[in-house]
Amino acid sequence: MHIATPPAPCPPSTAHLALPFFDDAHRALAEGLVPWAAAQEVDETDDRAACRDWVRRLGAGGWLHYCVPAAHGGALPALDSRALVLLRETLAYHSPLADFAFAMQGLGSGAITLAGSPAQQAHYLQGVARGELIAAFALSEPEAGSDVGAMQTIASSAYPSGGSGPKGSYALTGTKTWISNGGIADFYCVFAKTDPAGGTRGISAFIVDADTPGLDASRHIHVMAPHPLATLQFTDCKVPSDALLGEKNGGFKLAMRTLDIFRASVAAAALGMARRALAEAVHHARQRRMFGQTLADFQLTQAKIGEMAALVDSAALLTYRAAWLRDEGEKRGGTRVTAEAAMAKMTATENAQRVIDMALQLHGGRGVEVGSKVESLYRDIRSLRIYEGATEVQQLIIGKSLLQE
Repeated sequence: MHIATPPAPCPPSTAHLALPFFDDAHRALAEGLVPWAAAQEVDETDDRAACRDWVRRLGAGGWLHYCVPAAHGGALPALDSRALVLLRETLAYHSPLADFAFAMQGLGSGAITLAGSPAQQAHYLQGVARGELIAAFALSEPEAGSDVGAMQTIASSAYPSGGSGPKGSYALTGTKTWISNGGIADFYCVFAKTDPAGGTRGISAFIVDADTPGLDASRHIHVMAPHPLATLQFTDCKVPSDALLGEKNGGFKLAMRTLDIFRASVAAAALGMARRALAEAVHHARQRRMFGQTLADFQLTQAKIGEMAALVDSAALLTYRAAWLRDEGEKRGGTRVTAEAAMAKMTATENAQRVIDMALQLHGGRGVEVGSKVESLYRDIRSLRIYEGATEVQQLIIGKSLLQE
């Protein structure tokens, strides 16, 4: 059973906002979100219902406006990595599921922001910003996770004479799995091969509405943390030619561009969870009495908390640097920061796992009680070391980048 998130032991520190990576607008954004997030209470027993509830609340609160550009109802002229990082860090501190709901709105619609036609952007992005449309990003397959080139979902185009679809339409056939928001999304950004022999150069992207005949999103995947995931089955799923997202056979580059924007924000989510675990550990150590003193009085406890704090801050610096470099690069024509984002994602998720494990250990038997905050964090953090590129993939990205230099 997963209970509603208990109140934080103390508000998250905002000392990191003084770092030079952020400007006054970023600081105001984060400081405004803290009290809002702390005041929300959502019953997270049913992950699907809770995720829908979070999307609605985030939309009504105006926070989803940072997932789309201003031209389509967003808060800023373009997607801003530092804003995404601060929003995800703060949300994850209070509720990893709230962070999940926010992140998937951005990731699920990110490809439309980057490469959608004016008609596609007008149709979908305002609904995403208002929390009226739930978005999803469908890339992974049973045999194609990190190895995107192994994708087997096919989009056959231009029905031949006598076919059942209109000229220029596509039919998608294949399976996607581990799809976040699967089964609750209103639309999916789906990647499929339009040139089966082309490897990554033969992949295209499509927008597929949830009610499209031939799409079955009913197979819910139960995982250790309460996230709505599903397997999508496409069986001769017909979409019109204007469902093509970006250039034909340009889907791989579009997917990587989308992930580049949001990879640093995955690090931020891990950072928020680590900060919460550290706050829980400090709070518990000050309150827990043993052997005539508090747990905080023991030097071993002090050393452990010191190690946790250093792990948090080192992850924060890499995360903020990656987001800052991405935003600065956009001003200069879109310089990619793949290696820096990979460093942030790898370090923040691995450090958060260690911090949360140490926090749970400090709690002793209370730490493994179902419903305790450190117990739920222990389950929540594990998937972040895998999705959007496992730690080992991030290591390869970083190493390849250095060798190419």
